Amino acid sequence: MENNNALYVALSLVLNLDATLYQIVILSLQVSLLAVLVAAVIGFPLGAAVALWRFPGRGGAIIALNAMMGLPPVVAGLTVYMLLSRAGPLGEWGLLFTPSAMVIAQVVLVLPILAALSRQKVEELLGEYQEQFISLNMSRSRMMPTLLWDARFALLTILLAGFGRASAEVGAVMMVGGNIEGVTRVMTTAIVLETSKGDLPLALGLGIVLLTLVMLVNAGAYVVGELTKRRMG
Repeated sequence: MENNNALYVALSLVLNLDATLYQIVILSLQVSLLAVLVAAVIGFPLGAAVALWRFPGRGGAIIALNAMMGLPPVVAGLTVYMLLSRAGPLGEWGLLFTPSAMVIAQVVLVLPILAALSRQKVEELLGEYQEQFISLNMSRSRMMPTLLWDARFALLTILLAGFGRASAEVGAVMMVGGNIEGVTRVMTTAIVLETSKGDLPLALGLGIVLLTLVMLVNAGAYVVGELTKRRMG
């Protein structure tokens, strides 16, 4: 009965646009969207470069990118914490326990995913178009934007996967953000805190929003994938 009442209150918070709940949601979206955008700007060209150029240690770079796709969030959080702490090399910037630190932590988590998966896609397309590129005498630097543009629908699916990873992350952002109310409290960290405090309605309300967001992201990835198959077909 108590759980049913908590669920009812949680739904009321969501439907009535509770200010506290939606402040947390908006900050979560701002942090995750910015992190994914930064990761995409760096990760997609990086993945394409690894696919196009042959250089010493390329195999090791590919292995490293693939391995970092499974980077534990607490390791990413600890690394960023050490960099941004007062004793760290970037401590003078004063970014620790701010949304900026959370963005950096999420970039560290998402960038390897975007780079590794885009590398695979660009390499596939390079195999298909290589003869045409050779006949046109195109340099690899000119091939890169062409291949990235042709892979844009696949890259969008990869981008959605990266956003899903970022928005559901808790360990790293809690370590570097501090879960400060009104400043760095996002959905995942707030759910952990409110559950530990026994405030189930707010935790459930945030859980409902987060689950809905994850479902929308997966639905978007599915639709983009289907459109890509039809386009290729």
